[in-house]
Parts: sequence; C-alpha cells; structure tokens
Amino acid sequence: MVEIKLHNTLTRSKVPFVPLDPDNVRMYVCGPTVYDRAHLGNARPVVVFDVLFRLLRHVYGPEHVTYVRNFTDVDDKIIARADESGVPIDEITATTTQWYLDDMHALGALDPTEMPRATQHIGDMVAMIGDLIARGHAYEAEGHVLFAVESYAEYGALSGRSVDDMIAGA
Repeated sequence: MVEIKLHNTLTRSKVPFVPLDPDNVRMYVCGPTVYDRAHLGNARPVVVFDVLFRLLRHVYGPEHVTYVRNFTDVDDKIIARADESGVPIDEITATTTQWYLDDMHALGALDPTEMPRATQHIGDMVAMIGDLIARGHAYEAEGHVLFAVESYAEYGALSGRSVDDMIAGA
C-alpha cells in the first residue's frame, strides 16, 4: 500500500498517515457559516481537503473513506443578517447553502460523504456543553459559555502558545 505522509501540527514534522481503522478512514472538516456568498477563505479548505479525500479514496477505496463537512446554520451572523434583511433564518441558510454548494461544484470539488447542519445537532451540543461545565472545563459568564483554558494543560499546544500567553493576550 502507498505510504501517505502528512504534516503533524503538534510535532511540526511530516509523519506517515496511519488511519485508526483502514476499513473506515474518517475525516471531519469544519464547513461554512451560511449567511452570505462564499469567499476565497471558504473555498481554500474545500480544495485542500478535496485533494486529500480523493487521495484517501484512491489508496483505501471509495467505500472505505468517510468525509464529513458541516454547515453552521445557526450563528450570531446569521441572526444579524435575518434581522437586517427581514428574511427568515431558514430562507437565508437554505439560499446561501445552495450558493455555497454550487460554487464548490464549480471548482470541481466532490461532495463530502455527509453534510450535517448544526441545527440538526443542537441537543448534542447542549449535552456536550453541560458535560464540559460539569467537568470544570467550561463556565457561564454574561449569558455565554466559555472554555476554561486553564483546565486543560495542553491547551495551545497546536499553536505553540502557552495558556499564560493566551490568557495575557485575551
């Protein structure tokens, strides 16, 4: 089998890719917040991960690769756009989601295996947030839930910044 090497952000080195399960290679990529037309910043990860998706399908077989890219269809920007325009949120997100899909198809990108919407998983998110609060990894402040960075010693490892540096810069 062909060896794939990828850049490991944590070690800052190129390492062999070893899937957790070669019969079900999975990748999750954050998708767009759908409140306006796509821009170059939205297209870049689509192109990058489309290439990776195609490579993984070639190496492991199309039936053994699952690629999930979400749509954030509930967000302050979407609510603000609905308030400004008088257009209901579901209409804004349906229209902009279709624009996004059309634009990504025009780039020649394959559709992911799954494209869940945030609104389909609100209950899961609420449960996860409750668990983070219960375990001391999050807290409520001024109507928001924030991550307690000091509760996770490795927080910042990917960016190369210490917790103290990030708190000082907040």
